[in-house]
Amino acid sequence: QVQVVESGGGLVQPGGSLKLSCAASRRLFSPNTMGWYRQAPGKQRELVATINSGGTTNYADSLKGRFTISADNAKNTVYLQMNSLQPEDTAVYYCKADEYRGLGRKRYDYWGQGTQVTVSS
Repeated sequence: QVQVVESGGGLVQPGGSLKLSCAASRRLFSPNTMGWYRQAPGKQRELVATINSGGTTNYADSLKGRFTISADNAKNTVYLQMNSLQPEDTAVYYCKADEYRGLGRKRYDYWGQGTQVTVSS
């Protein structure tokens, strides 16, 4: 089992920046992916960005250019740098990690508890 813990959320003014961190409790088996999703009140959870064990990143089209995902493999941690934040970015941000392991190479998904990001003046 893997525990995934997010940190770095909070209140920020429009136009401000915030950096989220997500740490996995152990090194994931490869191939693996870690990433961020968000859920605003009354809306479905949506993809923000992911990064896989090969270093390939994927972003929601609407967030490209403002959000940047990065990884520190030595720390089993991924980061989400969020710039030019707007009120519509207000949401609970969840970290997800997945890995393939076992004889059948089954995929295992692990979700964090989420961290609140509020963009407001």
